[in-house]
Amino acid sequence: MPSRQDIDAILRTWSYQPGEVVARVVKAADGREVVQMRVEMGVLQMEVSGRPDGIRPHNSDSYFAYLKRRQIEKPDESALSEDDCAEADREFVQFYHRRMCWLALRQFDKAVRDADHTLAFMDFVRDYSPAEEWTLSHEQYRPFVLFHRAQAGALSKLEHTGPESAILEINQSLVRFRDFFEQFEAEEHYDDNELVTRLEELKESIRQHYHLGRTLPEQLSDAVAAEDYELAARLRDQLAERESSES
Repeated sequence: MPSRQDIDAILRTWSYQPGEVVARVVKAADGREVVQMRVEMGVLQMEVSGRPDGIRPHNSDSYFAYLKRRQIEKPDESALSEDDCAEADREFVQFYHRRMCWLALRQFDKAVRDADHTLAFMDFVRDYSPAEEWTLSHEQYRPFVLFHRAQAGALSKLEHTGPESAILEINQSLVRFRDFFEQFEAEEHYDDNELVTRLEELKESIRQHYHLGRTLPEQLSDAVAAEDYELAARLRDQLAERESSES
């Protein structure tokens, strides 16, 4: 009797939830872990590391890794071809799905890892894009990836090193957001951006929950902005002492 090839049993016992990311990590038949995402009419299964589909393009860990290697070995072929663009888009989608799974599963370090891959790949395709229109079609998603990176990074810091580190992570991410808006001469939209607002809300939520006032880096920034250089010098000394004691 031939083995079953349908996935009826999985679909019957693992419900799809509209509007939610439903994910899990399970053991494959060979014992390796894989991450699965329930979608409306099936299941996406991805490797937990490397490229999500498990393929090694041109014997590289990812298509991004292959393009970087090619750029070094054959700098005359740095410009992306039509096929390169299609493969890049394919990889972006794969890492997006897995990043969403890690966020849903609260595996924040893995979400950071995948977001960093995507952001670095976005930098690469921006630099070697064949057309401005194609570049802009990807840059429009950069704030969304930055938000995921900031969210995952802050919650990872909160778990491992505490609320002050989480707030520092968010503030550093907000600088990246501001740089993005300045790059496209859209600074006036920064304060009203929904993702920026959500990061500010997350920061204040952490501050209130842990009864945390202005952190030392924030106090230093405030002192510099107020041109209170004597206070700024004292705060720099305190930061240096703390970093020395932590090293």
